[in-house]
Amino acid sequence: MSGITLSALAAVQALGQGQRLDLVQTFRDGGFMMYPLAFFAIAGALIIVWKFIDLKIKSGRNGKLLSETDQLLAEHRIQEAMRVCQESKAPAAAILSAGLRRREEGTERVMKAIENAGLIELAGLERGLVWLATLANVAPLTGFLGTVIGMIQAFQAIELAGEVEATTVAGGIKVALITTASGLTIAIPINIAHNYFVTDIDKQVLEMEESAQKMIDALHEIDKKTTTV
Repeated sequence: MSGITLSALAAVQALGQGQRLDLVQTFRDGGFMMYPLAFFAIAGALIIVWKFIDLKIKSGRNGKLLSETDQLLAEHRIQEAMRVCQESKAPAAAILSAGLRRREEGTERVMKAIENAGLIELAGLERGLVWLATLANVAPLTGFLGTVIGMIQAFQAIELAGEVEATTVAGGIKVALITTASGLTIAIPINIAHNYFVTDIDKQVLEMEESAQKMIDALHEIDKKTTTV
């Protein structure tokens, strides 16, 4: 076991002395477990780019819609607010529109309609996050599996050779270290991106909830004025 540890330290020391890491060769040295890890990396990158663009577009649409509807509702221009919601593709449009359509059925029905529409739109905002969470968990586990396979190869080499030498176990140790490093390298940025998207979605949901509450207050105020008259 001490021989295995010394060989690993020697490899790290060699890199520290100026040897460059050849990514193509490193991929080959990592063994067959590098192929699923490469797939995870590509899939994660594609999902991150897609989700970033998707949320930015929806955030921009929400900001424009909420700004217009808040002003219209403050002026009690309900029909115009409904028209703006119907013409918009923003997630908030479906929520506000659901509430406005039931404005004559009472506050409870309005709130229930907003809640139901909100759950549907939230599912749309969170679409793709489950895949990022899965990749963030599976990538390091796959790397650790590669580590186990590499150590098995190292001990098999020792068994066949009958003695412990650095050259005997170097291949297995290399597989173990490369797959572990690759799995963590893939999982860390995916996890960061996942948390960033969750925070962004929470922000958008909070903005929609605030706008929905303003709508309910505006409708309640209109009902009071109608009752008084």
